[in-house]
Amino acid sequence: MPELRKDPIINRWVIISSERGKRPVFLTEEAPVQKTGMCPLCEGNENMTPSEVYAIRRDASPPNSPNWILRVVPNKFPALRIEGNPNKEGIGLYDRMNGIGAHEVIIETPHHGETLSKMDAPSIQNVFVAYRERVLDLTRDKRFRYVMVFKNHGSTAGASLDHSHSQLIALPILPKMVVEEINGGREYYRYKDRCIFCDIIAQEREDNVRIVYENERFIALSPYASRFPFEIWILPKEHKPYFASEDSKEDHYFYVAEALSTVLKKYDKLLNTPPYNFMIHTAPFGNGDIPHYHWHMEIIPRLTKMAGFEWGTGFYINPTPPEEATTYLQETHI
Repeated sequence: MPELRKDPIINRWVIISSERGKRPVFLTEEAPVQKTGMCPLCEGNENMTPSEVYAIRRDASPPNSPNWILRVVPNKFPALRIEGNPNKEGIGLYDRMNGIGAHEVIIETPHHGETLSKMDAPSIQNVFVAYRERVLDLTRDKRFRYVMVFKNHGSTAGASLDHSHSQLIALPILPKMVVEEINGGREYYRYKDRCIFCDIIAQEREDNVRIVYENERFIALSPYASRFPFEIWILPKEHKPYFASEDSKEDHYFYVAEALSTVLKKYDKLLNTPPYNFMIHTAPFGNGDIPHYHWHMEIIPRLTKMAGFEWGTGFYINPTPPEEATTYLQETHI
């Protein structure tokens, strides 16, 4: 029988409808995109991108030259522009502001065709270190209030280039979904004097029915009220509100890299290399200690499409119960 489940953080309801899973609703596997022409993200084509703002290089090679391991460059077609000031104003009952921000591309590998799921944990660790360095740099710009780090893998997930990359966008405002999580966490903390994310981790470890993977410092689990089939969240076991906190050591990112690597490899084997999105949700800059929020990654394989009911109501219909998805992933050996 279908089941309604409530997300304990933001009180969003989700319909878990395994009956719909019997219908052919999963998207077909994407055919690999063949490299055609010149890829601007490949090693040797550095002149095809804006000048790098960060890189990990071999043998101290000069900026904007080959022999790199990872590069970060401004997006050539940015959603927001770095120049200018917000200039907020009201127009009657409406509000507007200039579209200022930063939009950067993290080129995760010099090798076309190599994906995060094919990379080892130390290589993925480099990607997380790059995220941290760019977020910390952008926090120094007082115009910005938030940096969203995200990845679109595959054309169905919104990737416009086949070369493996992720992106970040610095914003002068806070994203609605993050605000909802922060507010939900604050309400829970006022009532119980505990972080709701920490309590979720504790309960999931006790129940042991939705844990896909865990190592010394991180846990990967299927959320109780999963919006999408095979959705996974990765969270630090220790309470940490900020992804890029100043006291984070680079070796710390090895463990989240290992967790992400494991999840993506399981996806590839079980779900035939699906397109996916991931997002890093972190506390906003300059808020000091936040005992009610806990940074985390949300990973969403793009196996189904949202339709009229979802758009019209804000509900999600998930045809695969998270417990069932967890079992499949646990039994997938890599």
